[in-house]
Amino acid sequence: MIEDKTVPLITVEICVKNGSYTEEPDYNGLSHLYEHMFFKANKDIPSQEAFINRINELGIRFNGTTSNERVNYYFTLNKKFLSEGLSFMNSAIRYPLFDEQEMKNENPVVDGEFQRNESNPTFWLSKDMQKQLWGDLFSRKNTIGDHNIILTATTKKMQTIQQKYYYPNNSILVIAGDVDHGQAFQKAREVFGSWAPSDFDPFVKYPIPEFKPLEKSTFFITENANTRNPFVMIGFHGPDTRHDIKATYAADVFSFLLKQKSSKFQQDLIDSGLAYAANVTYQTCKYTGPILITAIPQPDKIREVIEKIEAEIDLWDSDSYFTDEQLETAKTLLAVDDAHGREKTSEFIHTVTYWWASATIDYYTSYVDNLNRVNREDIVRYIRTYIKGKPKAIGVLTTPDNRATLEANLKTLMK
Repeated sequence: MIEDKTVPLITVEICVKNGSYTEEPDYNGLSHLYEHMFFKANKDIPSQEAFINRINELGIRFNGTTSNERVNYYFTLNKKFLSEGLSFMNSAIRYPLFDEQEMKNENPVVDGEFQRNESNPTFWLSKDMQKQLWGDLFSRKNTIGDHNIILTATTKKMQTIQQKYYYPNNSILVIAGDVDHGQAFQKAREVFGSWAPSDFDPFVKYPIPEFKPLEKSTFFITENANTRNPFVMIGFHGPDTRHDIKATYAADVFSFLLKQKSSKFQQDLIDSGLAYAANVTYQTCKYTGPILITAIPQPDKIREVIEKIEAEIDLWDSDSYFTDEQLETAKTLLAVDDAHGREKTSEFIHTVTYWWASATIDYYTSYVDNLNRVNREDIVRYIRTYIKGKPKAIGVLTTPDNRATLEANLKTLMK
């Protein structure tokens, strides 16, 4: 429960520990399709017309998202419809019909999502990077999924996903907004109390395979005719919340430090004129979070940018690379970002469920405190454990016409 009396609205969200990390290749994308099919006909509202009518009656605004390690479904409505909203969610989560005609009707929507992604050249670079980083477990990180798998989905396959993961002991229900704590818990028990848990742990019965560490560094080129400027991406395997929680906090702090205009990283790449933009990100995951370094180089400076990034990495663990003041500023600004993210309850609810799925609720409620505990030694340990001297994948996005020239220029790097 997240109480916020600011406006007379409530947001109801159910998050399930499901997503691409549960998917073998022949199921890749079906968590994504499940999201699309969630707000469709079910046993209690058996037609799409009736479903839309009920949405309009309750004034519901709804959506859902699919990521590596969670799928969440949510809607916002007037607080006076709390009971009706909970019943609406209960029907959707427990009694979906997965009508095959409805799945076919959804194909244009799915097609549109793929086309929007595929129109962006960096989508293809990111996809190639995922293949380099995750190898034969690529489907476990490919959130959007395989287009053909989605288009040929069957009711049986969707029911298989439901029977594996859609249980109350693998889900979290969150209600946020203008709601009384005690009343909401009581109503939730009344509506969802008969939802039987599984008699198994889904992740014991259907274990997630571990991502194999990279054995060596690789180099690849992604070509796309729509490319307007080259793009460089460098990827590493980072920490996860099962084995190295401390490093996940250090990763967040260090990534945020490097984003600041005052950082040596930004000065050496942007202020020097080598690149238009440069960034370092880390995604917190329960199963191997990726570390990505990205840059948009000057078109004739691709090699120089890659060499400069590698030179920067060699310096990241040195005492002089960042100051104590820059470290403290990064932690302060991260805490400010976290506080800002709590201002709009209907969005903050998604943050809470993300951390529940990829870490724990306690991980998030103690997040700022743990950020503040990060010191220079923690960051150095993170860099030396996951980045400096470690195998990596380097990718460059370019046009088909420029590929040959680029390969010649980067020939020694590609070795």
